[in-house]
Amino acid sequence: MRRPILSAALAVGIFTASCQQPAQAEGAVATPAAAVQANEPAGKKTAVFAGGCFWGIEAVFSHLNGVSSVVSGYHGGAKNTAIYDVVGTGRTGHAEAVRVTYDPAKIRYDQLLRVFFAVGADPTQLNYQGPDHGTQYRNALVPMNQEQAKVAAAYLAQLKKSGLWKQPIVTTIEPYKAFYPAEGYHQDFAANNPDHGYIKRWDAPKVANLKRLFPDLYKAGFTRN
Repeated sequence: MRRPILSAALAVGIFTASCQQPAQAEGAVATPAAAVQANEPAGKKTAVFAGGCFWGIEAVFSHLNGVSSVVSGYHGGAKNTAIYDVVGTGRTGHAEAVRVTYDPAKIRYDQLLRVFFAVGADPTQLNYQGPDHGTQYRNALVPMNQEQAKVAAAYLAQLKKSGLWKQPIVTTIEPYKAFYPAEGYHQDFAANNPDHGYIKRWDAPKVANLKRLFPDLYKAGFTRN
């Protein structure tokens, strides 16, 4: 997760393996509704998802009805290593992740899971997503309560039996440790930088697929922090 170093390199299309590197978007998968639905009590809830560069995951969840906040950040490592360039070494234990705040009366946790696997991240890619490689780009669900943990395990098992992917699903369920918000310039990145090369070629198609597959859940405007 390193920034491009030379502007000349940018001019000829040479990019480092990071969120800064343009890549072709991969196709969405029409995931099934969850057999086990979440039943969370009233009031705002939070959930954490890791699935590659947080710019795209944030953009997807930011376009869902019932979601009031999506924060990009780091999960899995220590507080003093929750720094973009340090996480980029792949040796901190952190994953790039998002913390989603939602109203379960408007959108359930199992629906968030369905969207995540359909358009957010490829669950067959181990320690990478598209052009971004390293353990910091691992694919993981991080339940925040027992109900989320139960539903996440059930849906993951359901998808593994579905045969929707040719390769094995490698998504893991990680215990929650602590979530550290990323630097300010990472927040609302897709909303603030719609013409950025990576956003146009990698993340905008995810949002388009969200609108196509989940018209009842999709909202046009970004949820900004």
